[in-house]
Amino acid sequence: MSNTPEGCTHDCGSCSMNCGERKQDPQSFLEKPHELSSIKRVIGVVSGKGGVGKSMVTSMMAVLLNRKGYSTAILDADVTGPSIPKAFGIHEKAQGDETGLYPARTKTGIGIMSVNMLLETETTPVIWRGPVISGVVKQFWTDVVWGDVDFLFVDMPPGTGDVPLTVFQSIPLDGIIVVTSPQDLVSMIVEKAVNMAKMMNVPVLGLVENMSYVTCPDCGKKINVFGESHLEEVAAREQLQILGRIPMDPALARVVDQGVAELFEGSWLDAAAEKLEGGK
Repeated sequence: MSNTPEGCTHDCGSCSMNCGERKQDPQSFLEKPHELSSIKRVIGVVSGKGGVGKSMVTSMMAVLLNRKGYSTAILDADVTGPSIPKAFGIHEKAQGDETGLYPARTKTGIGIMSVNMLLETETTPVIWRGPVISGVVKQFWTDVVWGDVDFLFVDMPPGTGDVPLTVFQSIPLDGIIVVTSPQDLVSMIVEKAVNMAKMMNVPVLGLVENMSYVTCPDCGKKINVFGESHLEEVAAREQLQILGRIPMDPALARVVDQGVAELFEGSWLDAAAEKLEGGK
């Protein structure tokens, strides 16, 4: 027996019936930001696996565009492994009132919101189940007074699980940047992340390869520590742009570890920043 109402035209947009034929609008799960937030572009930074430097790339992108005169902020959605506050030397707790939560501000004015700013101590583990973590991430979007922001970067947890799905469904992403490393195994994992974005109808802006090489301090030769990169193959297969390659640089690691990410020097992600500027 059919559950389709009599006279159904299969045009769900003009019908209020909740029948078995109704097709879910992929935009129907999107949440609105706080009423006092005005956010022009939302960029997700994702990786198929952990440990490839996704948070570092997120931090560098926010710093680069901030240097260009844009108002930038970071929503740290990597709830179980939050590292954004440390990269910017932020140790204070988040402030809030009846209006909402307020992001911390770095020395150059970048807005930061992370679960580490809500915990008793920075080393307190987040032992929460998926739905709770997803709820916190959603609240970082709906309950935080971000103010006027040109580029909000979302530092996503690795993989294709609950929290990335929540971000894709709840937050209106304008595009994502996929961070990878040169290992052969990673190419398969990268394609999983790319395919997830495509399934959620979110544009993939391009790829960034971290730990791409080491520069010899004596002769300047680039050494491929992890072997030959497969980034070109993945980019060609998925028809994606390579936005940058970041070397294993002790100076870069040092500024992030010391909480002064805003002092990093290097032009490795200039093309990525220009890509975002061009799409504003």
